[in-house]
Order: sequence, then C-alpha cells, then structure tokens
Amino acid sequence: MIGWLQGELADPWQQDKRCGLLLVCQGVGYEVQVSQRQWQRLPAVGTRLSLHIHQTVREDGWTLYGFSGRLERELFRELVAVSGVGPQMALGLLGCLEPDALVQAIVQADLRRLCQAPGVGRRTAERLAVELRSRLQQRFLGALDADPHELATVTDAELGDDHRDEVQHTLAALGYEVLEIHRALRAAARQQALEEGGADWTAEDWIRECLRWLSRQAA
Repeated sequence: MIGWLQGELADPWQQDKRCGLLLVCQGVGYEVQVSQRQWQRLPAVGTRLSLHIHQTVREDGWTLYGFSGRLERELFRELVAVSGVGPQMALGLLGCLEPDALVQAIVQADLRRLCQAPGVGRRTAERLAVELRSRLQQRFLGALDADPHELATVTDAELGDDHRDEVQHTLAALGYEVLEIHRALRAAARQQALEEGGADWTAEDWIRECLRWLSRQAA
C-alpha cells in the first residue's frame, strides 16, 4: 500500500467539488485527491511536494487521497470509519474546517459547524459526535478529561503574541501540521514551567523544545 509520496507538483485540477493534483515521482505521475482547503494552498507547479497518502483499492480501480501531515491522514481514516461517511464527505469536512477545529467540533458536538461541510446533514453530524467524540478526544486532544478549548489557548499566556506566530510559522514550514504544532506547544509550555528562567524563553527556545518533543513522538 502507498503511504507517502514525494515528487514534483505537475497538474492541479478541480472537477465539480473534487480537487486533486498530479504528483510526478521519478517519472511516474500519481493522481491524488486532496481537500479543497489543501488544494487552495498548493505551491506553484514544479514545486517539490510531499504528501501522506491514504489508498483505497476497489474493483473499479485504486484511489489515492493526499494530506500534508500524518495526523490529518489519521483523522481522515477516523472519519471514513463512521457509517455513512465516505471519502468525499471526509474530504469535505477537512476542506471546511482546519483539523484542530474539526476535532473540537466533533468533541463538543457542535452540529452547526459540522453541518457547514458539503453533504453533512444533522443526522450525520450527530453520528460523528456520538461515534468519534471519546476516541478523538483521547487520540488528538490528550487525556479524556482535557478541556477541549485548551488546545487553542494553553500557550497564550506563556508564549505571548510576539513569539507565537514565529514559532507556528517555523514549525509549519518544517512540515508539521496544526494539531502536531499545538500539542508540541502544550508540551513545551509544561517544560517551560519547570525550568528556572523559563519565563525568559525566546522564540528559538520554544522552537527547540517543540522540535525535541516532536522528535520523541516520531521515534
């Protein structure tokens, strides 16, 4: 099974509500579907691009779905495991909401936000909240008793506005996605509280600690 591809972006395309691209890897072109949100953020044609891949195999052919990060792909897999949610609806959800916002909407049973995605009605939104709430809270937000709002706000006081954008943009440029960055910032904030002089951390100190935590998760 194909799990990851790196190549040259050759031909972004959009057909009806579906978005995709052709990724040329060592002379072979792979057609990959992506969410509308990701399609709108694609770099220029000819740029080197890497994608985490979910592959489906059916009698009428193979389909590849691409994601900028591993956690976003895992969230897609959680979504399509829900009865009545197919790959296109899952891409629609990911195209409508950032991964962390989508997880929070499911955990908080925010049906209004979930129903903003194309093809998602109230019953499907309720099913997502019922079937995925506990699993997503545990897998993507940490402990089961964690405050769902904590993901977005835990580092506000410790990090400060001056450093936050620099740290997030640097980690994003290195290929980490929103959920990974926020979890790394939470871990770094805990470490900052333990260290003498932690209140004087620079942006470089935050980046270094985040990368140290991220490397341990990948090991």
